[in-house]
Amino acid sequence: MQLLPIPAFTDNYIWALHDARRALVVDPGEADGVLQWLKQQGLQLDTILVTHHHADHTGGVAALRRVTGARVIGPTEEPMPEPLQRVGDGDVVTVLGRPFHVMRVPGHTAGHIAFFCPNLDGTPLLFCGDTLFSGGCGRLFEGTPAQMLTSLDRLSALPEDTQVCCTHEYTLANLKFAQAVEPLNAELAAYVVRCQQRRAQNFPTLPSSIRVEKQINPFLRSREAAVREAAATHDPLAAADDVSVFATLRAWKNDFR
Repeated sequence: MQLLPIPAFTDNYIWALHDARRALVVDPGEADGVLQWLKQQGLQLDTILVTHHHADHTGGVAALRRVTGARVIGPTEEPMPEPLQRVGDGDVVTVLGRPFHVMRVPGHTAGHIAFFCPNLDGTPLLFCGDTLFSGGCGRLFEGTPAQMLTSLDRLSALPEDTQVCCTHEYTLANLKFAQAVEPLNAELAAYVVRCQQRRAQNFPTLPSSIRVEKQINPFLRSREAAVREAAATHDPLAAADDVSVFATLRAWKNDFR
């Protein structure tokens, strides 16, 4: 199986997985780039997975379905381009012969889901939409800090070698904030250098891994002493419970430049 990101818009990735005959794509915000890639590779689009309803993740669904006949699988609790197969937490769908477990991960949107494959040629794989980014997490457009913290806790509990396929190239901006939170984090400093080198060569920084994110991502590290101290320094009036610390970090990141 081959995994790769198809660039879209300014910083989106439409993740694609194929077995040299059939392909799946995840969150296709536009159709033309996917159709061009399918033609170049000589592939048939089998399935479209959708994590949430935002237009930059769904805008190409109708055209791709019309041209290719691909089935569409998306969340039960979100407005979606019909028709599609709707799935919720705990469901398992088989795509290209592999099982993908559906995880409900609200926060960015109210009904956001992720797709987790426990074994893709020996390595777990996660399509997490806009819930988890490398070095960051999605903005809370519809959910609460408590919901997002619970969602990220679920993702961080996945096997550490899980490939994390986020849908935006936000990594360097996220890492700038992460270093403001944890300036003495050596793993983070080394990761910044690696990601800068990849972007300088116009390579994606993704996929990441759960192991890396637990080392460098302040939103997965919000219970670490250094992160809690940084949050308290940023907002001395914030409460010190887990959800309040997370909420402080998210609000800090919203305004960070």
